[in-house]
Amino acid sequence: MRITERSGDEGRLVRTALDDGADTIAVLGGDGTWSKCAAALAASGADARLAFLRGGTGNDFAKNFPAPAHDFAAMARLVADGGEEWRVDMGQVESGNSADWFLNVLGFGFDVAVLEQLVGKGALTGRAVYVAAALRQLLRFPGLELAPDARHVAARRVMMLVVSNGLNFGGAFRIAPGARVDDGLLDLVQIGDVRGFSRIPLFMRALRGAHVSHDRVTGARANAFTLRFTFPQAYEVDGELRPADSTEVLVRCVPGAIRVLAASPASRRPSSV
Repeated sequence: MRITERSGDEGRLVRTALDDGADTIAVLGGDGTWSKCAAALAASGADARLAFLRGGTGNDFAKNFPAPAHDFAAMARLVADGGEEWRVDMGQVESGNSADWFLNVLGFGFDVAVLEQLVGKGALTGRAVYVAAALRQLLRFPGLELAPDARHVAARRVMMLVVSNGLNFGGAFRIAPGARVDDGLLDLVQIGDVRGFSRIPLFMRALRGAHVSHDRVTGARANAFTLRFTFPQAYEVDGELRPADSTEVLVRCVPGAIRVLAASPASRRPSSV
């Protein structure tokens, strides 16, 4: 067992485990911790596999495949007995001199404001954290301005722009209901210039993935996207805030980047919890 002492330790511990000959790395944490470990594994080129144990706030990525991430004993049995392995995709994002991997989602706009709100959060935990912070930002967030020549987008001014590998984000929102983590593609979801109290029913629809039929919501699916903004925008990768140092952001999918341990036998139906 290896325990992180500070943010950024995840990559070092994964590399140490690989140097020690580990072929399965079980990661206890949430989406941010899982993502950092997955990024280190993908960058290493090693063929080890990951097993996810739920110990964070949103724990969204494990909902994409049949894995009992909440049941540590069951996951331990899977590690010991084999289970089924999924080859899952990851995303890469480049902005100027900055580069990041993401396992689940890359987000701009409203969700960045929500995460900024979560800094110094109180006693709430789990889904309640995200929902409470989102409700506080729902009527006050001013929107996000895209450059006139932005590609793959349908409007200049948007409330939120998400490039998603997985189905869910924010602990409760089914942001990209058609996404798959093993199809070699990313899903772009754009929520347009919705203002005032009109945001409330749209917010509620996003809890079950019904927002995609709203006339201000558009989507696209591709292996890569180019996004342009009027000025550099902060973004989030799997719940971790990042500053951008360029108005242009390049996003691409890396198919089959990592091996993930799931239940056996696995139905190819993702979890709903």
